[in-house]
Amino acid sequence: MAHDPQVYDDLAEAAWRWVRLQVLRDDRGPWLPPHVDVDTGAQPVVQADDDERVGAYDGLGGLAHVLAELRLGRGWSDEEAVLAAEVGDAVRAHLPAARDVSVFGGTASDLDVLLALDPGDRDAARAAVDRLLATWTEDGWPAPWASDPERFRPGAVVVDASLGSACGVLAGLWAVRHGVPEGREVVERGQASVLRFTTGTDEPPGGVEWPFVPDAFRVDPTPFAMPNWSHGQAGVVGVLALAGQALGRDDVLDLAGRGAERLVALADTSDDGFVVPRVVPWAPRHGDPVTWNWCHGAPGTSRAFVALARAGVEEVAGCPTLEWHDRALRSTLASGIPQRLHPGFWDNDGRCCGTAGTADILLDAWRRTGRQEWLDFVVVLADALVEHAVRDGDDAYWRFVEHRAEPPLLPPGVGWMQGAAGIAALLLRVARVRRDGREAPAVARLDSWWCVE
Repeated sequence: MAHDPQVYDDLAEAAWRWVRLQVLRDDRGPWLPPHVDVDTGAQPVVQADDDERVGAYDGLGGLAHVLAELRLGRGWSDEEAVLAAEVGDAVRAHLPAARDVSVFGGTASDLDVLLALDPGDRDAARAAVDRLLATWTEDGWPAPWASDPERFRPGAVVVDASLGSACGVLAGLWAVRHGVPEGREVVERGQASVLRFTTGTDEPPGGVEWPFVPDAFRVDPTPFAMPNWSHGQAGVVGVLALAGQALGRDDVLDLAGRGAERLVALADTSDDGFVVPRVVPWAPRHGDPVTWNWCHGAPGTSRAFVALARAGVEEVAGCPTLEWHDRALRSTLASGIPQRLHPGFWDNDGRCCGTAGTADILLDAWRRTGRQEWLDFVVVLADALVEHAVRDGDDAYWRFVEHRAEPPLLPPGVGWMQGAAGIAALLLRVARVRRDGREAPAVARLDSWWCVE
C-alpha cells in the first residue's frame, strides 16, 4: 500500500542525516567511509585511494547527487551548502590527477559530480575535457585497476559504459550538453576506441559485439561477457546510439542496431518479455542466471533501447525498438522483486544492484510515457525500502545481505551506489512525484540524461 509522500520524505531525510553524520575529516579534508560497523563500533578504515575517496560510487563525490535531488525540493541548509563546497573542492583537486575514465571514481565521475553541484560550471566541464584528451590513447583510456599480470597484459583498457571507452564517450556528450563544444573531440576519440574492438558474431548473422576487456589484453582469452548495461553489450549499444546521433554517423547507428540484435539473440524473449543473462557463459558459481537491477539486469539494459529510439533507430530484430524496452520492464514487474525469494535473490536495496536503482529507471520510464503500471511498481519498491529501513533514533540506514558470508547481514553502506545516500535520493524523488505527478522535475545525470530529458 502506497504511503503518504511525507513518509518517503521523512525517511529520506532521516537517512540523509545519518549519511552526513558519517562524513569524517582528516589532514587531507573530508572523506566518507563506504560502510559503518554498527555492531561493534569499530573505527572505519580510511580510504587511501584518491579515486575511491572522492569517487561517486561510495566516496565523497556521490553526495553531490543527493544534494542535486534536494535542490529540486527544499533547497540546501547552510550546513549542506558548506558540505557541497567541500565536495566540490575535493573533486576539483582530484581531477587533474584522475587516473582513469570511470563514472565511479575517475574523470567521468568528477565531471558528473561537479555538474551535479553546479550545472553551469563550464570551467569544471572544460577541465574534465582537458583531462580526458590528455589521458586518451588509441586503444582507449588506461585502466589502472587491470594491472594483475596473471589476468591482464600491459596497457589493458576497458570498453564498457561504466569504466571504459564508452564511458568516455558519455563524458564527452555530457560536457557538450553543458556548453563545452570541445567535448565533441572526446566523443570522437572515445567512439574510435570502442569501434577498434568491434567483433563480428554469427548470432544473429551480421551481428556485432564488444568485449569488456579486449582479448588482446587478457591472459586467459576464454570467452566471458557480462552483456547487460554496466560492463557489456547493452551499455556500448546505448552509448554508440547517442554518439552516432550526435556526430551524424549513420554507420555507427547501424553498428548500434546490429549490436542490439545481438542482445535480442542472447535474451529470453518468452512470455512477451526480454531478459539478457547476467554472465555468458553462465556457470553455477555466478549465482542466479538473471537479475533485475541497474548494472546487470533488464531495467538497466532497457535504457539501451531508449537511446536507440532517441537516435532514430525505429526497429530492432523486426520489432519496434521501444517494444524491447517495454518488454524488459514487463519482465521486471513479473520477476518477483522486491521479495527475497531465495538466498541470493534480491538481497540488495541500493542503486547499483538493487531496489533503488530499479525504481529510478522505472520512474524515468513512467515520466516519459505516463504508464501507470510502472509508477505503481515504483511505489511497491519504495514501500519495500520503507519496510527494510533500520531506524536508529531520528536516523535511518539499510543493511544488505550476502548469503554466502558469515554473518550474512552486512554493515550499512553510506554512499551513492551501495548505501543510504543513494536510497535517500530515490525516496526524495518518489515523494516529489507522489505530490506533483509527471510535472515533478527530475535530475539528469551523465549516465541517464537521455532517459530523463
